[in-house]
Amino acid sequence: MAITVSLVALLGLVLFFLLRSKSLSYGAAFIAVMFGFYLAATGAAGPMNQLTNAVVDAIRNL
Repeated sequence: MAITVSLVALLGLVLFFLLRSKSLSYGAAFIAVMFGFYLAATGAAGPMNQLTNAVVDAIRNL
């Protein structure tokens, strides 16, 4: 759970700075956020969480 909250905060900050630097339009940011919400509701959410946990564990073990 802590990893998920941290990743959401990190990705939110990246999205904020991309919007602030005008590297990303508001429409594209909205599409990215909505894609994330819809992706979380599909069967792909479980494998994505497992992949994220595996990457975090691999980084931790470096």
